[in-house]
Amino acid sequence: MRNSIEFQVQGAYALFTDPLTKLGGEKLTYQVPTYQAVKGIVESIYWKPTLLMVVDSIRVMNPIRMESKGVRPIEYGGGNTLANYTYLKDVSYQVRAHFEFNMHRPDLAHDRNEHKHHNIMLRCLRAGGRRDIFLGTRECQAYVEPCEFGSGEGFYDKYGDIYLGNMVHGINYPDETGRDQMEVRLWSPVMRNGVIDFIRPEECSQVRRITDMKPKHFDHTNVESADECLAQLEEGENA
Repeated sequence: MRNSIEFQVQGAYALFTDPLTKLGGEKLTYQVPTYQAVKGIVESIYWKPTLLMVVDSIRVMNPIRMESKGVRPIEYGGGNTLANYTYLKDVSYQVRAHFEFNMHRPDLAHDRNEHKHHNIMLRCLRAGGRRDIFLGTRECQAYVEPCEFGSGEGFYDKYGDIYLGNMVHGINYPDETGRDQMEVRLWSPVMRNGVIDFIRPEECSQVRRITDMKPKHFDHTNVESADECLAQLEEGENA
């Protein structure tokens, strides 16, 4: 696909929190990553407000295993408390994603250089990403590297269909929808032979408003163009 990247992300632990378990402070992970969590990984590799990152598919490479840990999270009122968090253990995923221009950002039309953004994204992927990569939560550090989606042997390659139930798809932000509010999306994914093909955010039928929100302002004064970013990368490689 045009403007696409394919990569493998892996880590010792992952925590894609089911929001139903947050009320009591005992966090429990989903069995697979949410669309929003994978999108966050893609944006940690390379992100600019000019772009919209779209996750196409994810392939689960390792068996789904969980491990509970006793933790001491900080309470909002100060001090610590005791809780059990249930993590995914020894995870590895192949991801296929692509970017599109954010048409809700006409103020950044000057930065819509498709070819250069794609080249910068591929260079950032080979370098392991621009920002820290983590799987759901900050304590679950991960690593990314380029790969060919579908290569290698995955644990669920011949498992058939696995229905994962109703879960969070992701969050709608005002600069991505044109609506001045934050919304949450729900869907019911099916993993087919280890692969989940994500539907696009606008295709989610279950959308609920969370709160009012205004988009952050970006323009040429606080965003570098793709031409400037690529020139800096080339200068660094030649140094």
